Amino acid sequence: MTNEQNKTQEELYGDASLSRKIYETPSEKEEKLLEELNHRTDTESSRMKQYLAMKDLSRTPESPLFEMIERVTNIPILKNFDLIKVPEIVTAEVTFDLFNFPLNHPARSKSDTYYLNENYILRTHCTVMWYYYLALKEVREQLKNGQAIGVLSHGKVYRKDEIDRNHMNIFHQIDGLYLCKTNKHVITQEDLKDVLSGIAKSVFGENVKYRFNDDTFPYTNQSIEMEIDKDGNWIEVLGAGVVQPAVLEKLGVDSKEYNGWAFGFGLERLAIISMELPDIRLLWSEDPRVTKQLKLGNKFVEVSKYPPIVRDISFVVKNDFVPNDYFDLVRETAPNLVEEVHLLDKYENAEKFGENMVSYAFRITYRSTERTLTSEEIDAVHKKLEKVTSELFSATVR
Repeated sequence: MTNEQNKTQEELYGDASLSRKIYETPSEKEEKLLEELNHRTDTESSRMKQYLAMKDLSRTPESPLFEMIERVTNIPILKNFDLIKVPEIVTAEVTFDLFNFPLNHPARSKSDTYYLNENYILRTHCTVMWYYYLALKEVREQLKNGQAIGVLSHGKVYRKDEIDRNHMNIFHQIDGLYLCKTNKHVITQEDLKDVLSGIAKSVFGENVKYRFNDDTFPYTNQSIEMEIDKDGNWIEVLGAGVVQPAVLEKLGVDSKEYNGWAFGFGLERLAIISMELPDIRLLWSEDPRVTKQLKLGNKFVEVSKYPPIVRDISFVVKNDFVPNDYFDLVRETAPNLVEEVHLLDKYENAEKFGENMVSYAFRITYRSTERTLTSEEIDAVHKKLEKVTSELFSATVR
């Protein structure tokens, strides 16, 4: 980096208006929705109550995700940025419409997102913090006065997802936003690269090897992703882009006067890479043999290679069956015991199964991260899964 670039960076992020303040935006509507949710007894509500009650690992001091937040939020570029904690129950309008998600985007589907009702969802990304931050009176005053603003937000997000060693339906993100007057600085991809490289070095060390590729996000343009070299393999870890003018306008910011950058990424992915974790569930472990190893940069050594137990399940169900809903059921039926659910087969045969019916076959790998499972134990768990599959999905187990 040249001295001129250093000077530009210092001028941008050393702006006197950037002096860290901490905000929390409690939502009366969220409190009311939580109260309503606590009185509901349907299966989906029970799931959402359970997920909302889980710890926020990015705010749990003994977690490596907390360690990552501490590192990232204190790198030179970001150390003066505000921090904001925003609601976990948000509107679909704020989540999708304000951030330019197309009407047919998969994230809008109830098969991908947890809906409390037609209007409110469990947040699917931390980027929603733009809406809450830019609505703060103090921030509006800063913009009115032509000052630069910068903010970071982190926490749990929720998306219906497959089951494997690298995915959970509850995970953590951190997002950042920076806006400055266009007549003072025009944001370019070089600014994005400065931000991403600083974050990568804070997590993986100064000697990390990285490269950039063009990417696409609904709420940014000139977007890029960063890949790092891990043992000869290039792995995508971070993304950023120049804020879309249309999104700024929707949020009440004059895009002719202001421009900026934004980034967002999942914390688990970086933690898994940094520690070479074999299973995402280890991040939630309370086994001291596991927790004492969970430090960024520390290669995880398996405390014991507990053997897997594999069972198959096949059933015939109506063709409106949603696999992501089924994965949630599997998680609940065998808490912390399922490593992977793999689709073996799916086919329709009206003559054999009837009209609008589909046959599914899944292979379920059961494995605990903390102990050896027995065949008798898993037989009982699997039998219970067959029973609830039949009851909740009106399925014919074969």
